[in-house]
Amino acid sequence: MTLLLVIFLAGVWAGVQNTLAGGGSFVTLPALILSGMTPLAANITSTVALFPGQITAGYAGRKLASGAGHLPFRALFVLSLIGGAFGGLLLLHTSPDVFARLVPWLVLFATAVFTWGSFFRKPGAEGALHIGPVATGFAQFLIGVYGGYFGGGIGILMMAALTLAGQSARNAGGTKNVLAGVMNASAVALFLASPELHWRQALVLAVGAVIGGLLGTLALRRVNEKALRVAIVCIGVALTVGLFVKPL
Repeated sequence: MTLLLVIFLAGVWAGVQNTLAGGGSFVTLPALILSGMTPLAANITSTVALFPGQITAGYAGRKLASGAGHLPFRALFVLSLIGGAFGGLLLLHTSPDVFARLVPWLVLFATAVFTWGSFFRKPGAEGALHIGPVATGFAQFLIGVYGGYFGGGIGILMMAALTLAGQSARNAGGTKNVLAGVMNASAVALFLASPELHWRQALVLAVGAVIGGLLGTLALRRVNEKALRVAIVCIGVALTVGLFVKPL
């Protein structure tokens, strides 16, 4: 019961964090590993549990979603779906031992991406086209693969790619929320049949995340987002160092 409470609280925290700034998986992954799961099982369980919140966010912002540059939204949708499925299949065919060795590097990458996107990235002028439709489509497919396999930092990666393709920051935010749900939908569909999915923990985490998402919406105008982003980076750095010092 104590571990389930920890997972529930991690879900609440992740829900608030994802609503305000992103990076909720930095909290859910160690909480699930603490409950006794392998990193592979924790990643699969976390992906499934956080999926309802992604769908809710995507649906709420669906009117802002649009194509990027000369690439229509339908193409982005399909590429995200295929990429997410490919990443999910790749994860299911990765042994737990191999994934455990990859986790520190994946968390390091996600932390670096989040730090860059939060404090150093400077989007170009709205509407300016920097990359063409082929490059945009290829980038979205690769982000989809990464999202289906691990997922940390996909929001920042998509914001960067979509704004480089000419979307405004506002439209990029709505588009990435929809596409994040799309790429994880294909992965979740594969994970539902996986023996690595721990249903009880996933349900507890999902309930916490939904509650956290509602709290995050209420706190959206009251919480210092920059302070929250600093806290997320600190969590990511601490988790990365811990994973390298004491591998799972």
